[in-house]
Amino acid sequence: MADAPVCAFTHEPPPRAVADAIARLARATDVRRVAVMPDVHLAEGVCVGTVVATSYALYPDAVGGDIGCGVAALAFDVDAARIADPRTAAAILAGLYRLIPVKHHRLGRGPSWPESLGALSAPALWPGRAREAVRQLGTLGRGNHFVELQADEDGRLWLMLHSGSRGLGQAIRAHHLAAATAGASGLRFLDARTPRGQAYLADVAWAVAYAEANRRAMTDAVCVVLGDVLGAQAHDATYASCHHDHVRLEVHDGETLLVHRKGAIAASEGDVGLVPGSMGTASFHVTGRGRADALRSGAHGAGRRLSRTDARHAISVRDVHRQLHGVFFDHRLARALREEAPAAYKDVEAVMRAQGALVRIVRRLRPVLSFKGM
Repeated sequence: MADAPVCAFTHEPPPRAVADAIARLARATDVRRVAVMPDVHLAEGVCVGTVVATSYALYPDAVGGDIGCGVAALAFDVDAARIADPRTAAAILAGLYRLIPVKHHRLGRGPSWPESLGALSAPALWPGRAREAVRQLGTLGRGNHFVELQADEDGRLWLMLHSGSRGLGQAIRAHHLAAATAGASGLRFLDARTPRGQAYLADVAWAVAYAEANRRAMTDAVCVVLGDVLGAQAHDATYASCHHDHVRLEVHDGETLLVHRKGAIAASEGDVGLVPGSMGTASFHVTGRGRADALRSGAHGAGRRLSRTDARHAISVRDVHRQLHGVFFDHRLARALREEAPAAYKDVEAVMRAQGALVRIVRRLRPVLSFKGM
């Protein structure tokens, strides 16, 4: 059978390992179409920044472990210049540490559980992990997850927040991948026409909903902190959220397909999208253009240029301070933040130019304060 067509929107030739991974994906069982985003980079199984369409095959590795991971944004009624005083920034960081744990809440201390979430498909996932789910709701996680305060072109203060389904998404991926079948190219898949495939789809939908509830809970916490420190009020009508690790049924060119997005946002005409840069670079609010050969998708961020290991070797603590000049952050984390420094990521401006046919830029924002857990 011929390889699936691949449509790439990269702004530079991908590394050989990335090109090989994409070619392998195009040969995989039932893969009908592949779209490659400009922030593509190597990851386990399937590259981040890849969109895959199939007719029946479900690829857990084409979604990844942080199912439903995404970004939320919200505007406030104050100017970002209010954070110019280091004492104000320190008070905000202290408040974020108090209300948004990196790992988990102490029992009884987290936000209320959304009863609408229901349960997962198997005893190994639920109720076995119910306690973990409750304790991790409203928590940030490590790595590239962040809470960032930003200024738009008019100086207005915005929140941008990046997190996902925490340990639950990883557990869902591992549970279903263990029952998957090795197909062409060695990638493991589930059949959506079977009960196990349907269980995976249900668990993905659960994780997407959990991830959104997680971002909502943290957004509420940020509102409390900014209210306490700045007297700021959120403009609830400006709230936006999008996720970039999922699989769902969509109709493309009259055909119903299972569209997997791993590190890519849905970008149908008018879809709201949020594209973070790195800790020291611009982020963007966008709307989709509905580009058909991109499977109506767009880039989810700048994308890694260096692996975490390479970044720790190539970037110094001094580099971190220099690259984050003008952005408030916890300087005690400077050594750990080497792997999250701007130099570890691609040029987000180049990424946005490369996806000009995929999304429209609505708003450009610069970072003012960054809160991360490392």
